[in-house]
Amino acid sequence: MEKIEKKKISCAIYTRVSTTEGLEQEFTSLDNQRESAENYILSQKSEGWVALPERYDDPGYTGANTERPALQKLMAHIKEGKINCVVVYKVDRLSRSLLNFSQLLESFEQDNVTFVSVTQAFNTNNSMGRLTLNILLSFAQFEREIISERTRDKMAASKKRGKWVGGRPPLGYDIDKINHKLVINPKEAELVKEIFNLYLEKRSLLSTAIALNEKNRMTKSYTTLENRNSGGVKFKSTSIQSIIKNPFYIGKVHHAGALYQGEQERIIADEVFQKTQEILANNRRERKIAGVVTNTGLLNSILRCKACDSTMYYIYSKKGNNKYHYYLCGNAQKRGYKNCPTRLVSAQLIENKFMEFLRTISKDARIETKSWEALTLEEKIPILRSIAKVAHYDAVNGTLEIVLHKVDKNHQFALKLAELKHIPYHRQQAEISKEPLVRQSLILAHQINQVAQERNCTLKEIANWIGITHARICHIVNMLLISPQIQEEILLSDNKVLFNIPEYKLRDITKELDWNKQREIWNNLLKSQQN
Repeated sequence: MEKIEKKKISCAIYTRVSTTEGLEQEFTSLDNQRESAENYILSQKSEGWVALPERYDDPGYTGANTERPALQKLMAHIKEGKINCVVVYKVDRLSRSLLNFSQLLESFEQDNVTFVSVTQAFNTNNSMGRLTLNILLSFAQFEREIISERTRDKMAASKKRGKWVGGRPPLGYDIDKINHKLVINPKEAELVKEIFNLYLEKRSLLSTAIALNEKNRMTKSYTTLENRNSGGVKFKSTSIQSIIKNPFYIGKVHHAGALYQGEQERIIADEVFQKTQEILANNRRERKIAGVVTNTGLLNSILRCKACDSTMYYIYSKKGNNKYHYYLCGNAQKRGYKNCPTRLVSAQLIENKFMEFLRTISKDARIETKSWEALTLEEKIPILRSIAKVAHYDAVNGTLEIVLHKVDKNHQFALKLAELKHIPYHRQQAEISKEPLVRQSLILAHQINQVAQERNCTLKEIANWIGITHARICHIVNMLLISPQIQEEILLSDNKVLFNIPEYKLRDITKELDWNKQREIWNNLLKSQQN
């Protein structure tokens, strides 16, 4: 009788350990896992099982996620059809997360790949094996969560005792690896004192950063585990703030909203630290009063300053009832305007230019002018982000470069910085003051009415947008009840008497529905203001 040859089953062995400890030894935990798997595969030789020579080892990687190079390589080879079976020493070597493992198992099934655990003696070819697998994996995840909780509790207890629990030491300190504590770095400690003193003098995070950078002072430098240099760069306002706010410099440790006495020596006196905190608090209150606020702009996460290779953030400032919207270069914000040729540009002007240019390179129906203007900001943003990848504004050469998602091509348009600057406030006021107040109010009434119709919104919503009361906006919009002839006279007449008529004087006219009676009241008003 002819012997039927078994189908060859290519088996990939996956191994993992959470730490790199002991990997320098001749026979490691990874080797032990692989040897056990090879022996198991050899026992299944009669079934056509063959161990692949390719190694899929992940030393020093957690099982809590799937961001592991060997695992990613394994999954890629499965997709290429090189693997029929995945063999591990224990289930938790592949994953300690039930969710991640379920996803991996689903992916295996889609590619007709079997999963086998050597020490737990089951595979996914049958329903009992899958049930047992889920039970074991649940315990593996439970164990990981217990370990995480214990680690957090241990770190919390250590912080309450004032101990250093690891990580990069702050500026002014070095790690004593023998005693596992922080010691003062004398040279850096002097720099810390200089930072606090400068802040007391300048009373500004940005001004302090600029002053330090002018003296060529640098942040703390480190050598990473991969022997790469990190830090040692110029100061930013944010890095100054993190130093100024850190109670570590007065010998304290912050944990869960409370301060504990630390083991480290202090660098800054209590009274100096207290004064800096008072200045920080006062500055926050002043910024709130000044009304400089960040918000969501149409080009957020898209617009970048090319000269600084920095994101441009949408902000607005309030002066009285007026709001002024800008995109501000992150580098200018953190290191000072001297470090950026762009600084800030008018939000409305650059958004208009961007849309004008975008329509010439994208034929997406969603951004056609009529349909686009009918959308709210919340509806526009995801549409725009699905079309445009990034926009680099180059203030030096006067260009705006747009890159789309579908075509990774740089489209360049001429756009000078002067075209994106607001008219100075005093010049705007000078131009506006040339017109009678009653004319300004009537024009505003027509604009409000147009916005309400196009956006299908209420007067109360518009009042909130432009920063006036609901009662005030109603008084303004009621001017539209005035007869067309009187409105035309208000808008186009050269009569100097109009400068003497306040808007509230027209309220008697708006209450009258008869246009002839409105004309009578209007004529009497003009006569009274001539005297």
